[in-house]
Amino acid sequence: MAENLHSPEVYDFRRYDRVWQRVAPDLEPYPGMNAAAPAAAPQPPQAAAPGDLARQESQLPGAAQNPCCMGSAAAEMLEVLTGFIEEELADRRYFLAMSRQAPSWARQRLRDIAADEGAHARRLMAAHYLITGQCYRPAIASGAVTIGRWCPALRERYHMEACSGLNYARSADGTTDPCLRKLLNELSADEYRHAEELMTMLERAIQG
Repeated sequence: MAENLHSPEVYDFRRYDRVWQRVAPDLEPYPGMNAAAPAAAPQPPQAAAPGDLARQESQLPGAAQNPCCMGSAAAEMLEVLTGFIEEELADRRYFLAMSRQAPSWARQRLRDIAADEGAHARRLMAAHYLITGQCYRPAIASGAVTIGRWCPALRERYHMEACSGLNYARSADGTTDPCLRKLLNELSADEYRHAEELMTMLERAIQG
């Protein structure tokens, strides 16, 4: 017979009480549901002292000094992350310039890849903020982007995207932060996918 997951009898509230005591010992996690605790007489409300409020806020899960994700382990990768941000933004500029000089059949896909690279940079900047609490300000690029001939340009970008995929994978292996590792592996898969699409473009360009 299937268990009724909504019935209070299937839960061991004592285990959750112990967890809650580590998170916010001054708060009652299950008001009115702990049968073992006698009902307390109502007390008149009292204004909390500023020090008490600060202490309670520091005990909230979101205010953890060293959270399980995007914490001190991820902070060891900050220099790597900022390097990736700058690379992604540079790649975005290159693919946009490349789309303006590409054959008509390749232009939209190159714009899509450029949009992916911009999205990668934003995700990495969000990770930077989660780790540090500070917004990362990327360098402002200037100057024209030189593309050159179509097939050599595709060859160069294929190698760049494949190497980016490898670098993300290596960085994922180099961190013990589970959330940062997941993000880096997702970006690695995207870069390898870009490399495959560029190879398909090169195949069509050579056949044409």
